[in-house]
Amino acid sequence: MAEGTIKALLRNHDNADPQKIGFLLLNQFSMLAFASAIEPLRAANRQSNQTLFDWVVASPDGNASIASNGICVQTDTDPEALQSCRMVFVCSGVNVRENTTKSILNLIRRLDRNGAVIGAICTGTYVMAAAGLLEGRRCTIHWENIDGLSEEFPHLEITNDLFEVDGNRVTCSGGTASLDMMLNLITQTHGPALAAEVSDQFIHDRIREPTDRQRMELRARLGVSHPKLLAVVKTMEDNLEEPLAQTDIARKTNLSTRQLERLFRKYLDTTPTRYYLNLRLARARHLLRQTSMSILSVALACGFVSASHFSKCYRECYGRTPRAERSPD
Repeated sequence: MAEGTIKALLRNHDNADPQKIGFLLLNQFSMLAFASAIEPLRAANRQSNQTLFDWVVASPDGNASIASNGICVQTDTDPEALQSCRMVFVCSGVNVRENTTKSILNLIRRLDRNGAVIGAICTGTYVMAAAGLLEGRRCTIHWENIDGLSEEFPHLEITNDLFEVDGNRVTCSGGTASLDMMLNLITQTHGPALAAEVSDQFIHDRIREPTDRQRMELRARLGVSHPKLLAVVKTMEDNLEEPLAQTDIARKTNLSTRQLERLFRKYLDTTPTRYYLNLRLARARHLLRQTSMSILSVALACGFVSASHFSKCYRECYGRTPRAERSPD
């Protein structure tokens, strides 16, 4: 992200009027991601003793929106009020495809035509992509949704960054990354001192850069620090669509197959084969939940040679078939 980009997009740093930012809450939106985006604006006003920011919170139909945690949020007004905002964020969460309608797509296209900077928080990036607003732009999305987005929109340039600013498009991976995005906005529009004060208010000890990683380092996720084991797991994660043979993995990491087996038993209490299979099945689960890909296409994208073998492995792991995964009880 080029320095000053957000400041340039808002264009009113020297204006006495507050910078008005809109939030369109789709049903099942992420409460944490939304709160992490709007709370820094409130805190910036409080710490500065000025109304630097104003905001509009709307739902697609003007009624209350229900977050993914079940909490009902009473929005300010109908979506047409977003027309007064210089920047509008689409806030979504789980089941984004089911919660995206033609009227929502038309609304954000209309906001774009009227000159608003269009942004997305968490899976809101999917909505922007479906509306055709990310052509030729870098974008990001929550790490769990990267595979699904890239399968459905293979031409998109999707990064693993916390947030991306490309032209008049802003996308954020969600979660607490929304806080870092807004702190960067405050830094660029009102200076680093105010951003630091806001960060301190939220017991946030470091304002992360957009290029910081979304996920914890592998050693933290696994709870192990053995370098050879970490190298093996990284190799597996990088080769899910075309799985490598265990002998090839051992060779790539300068291990014998016996050493490989021993490492997985000692540190992860499983076999390399089972661990690798579970990684592929986890990716398949994301694709089943997030895309309209056929079950065979999902199987092939996760390294299975047939839909029947995939279904058998999936049921053994999750206790339900891939078809049932798409039709939850």
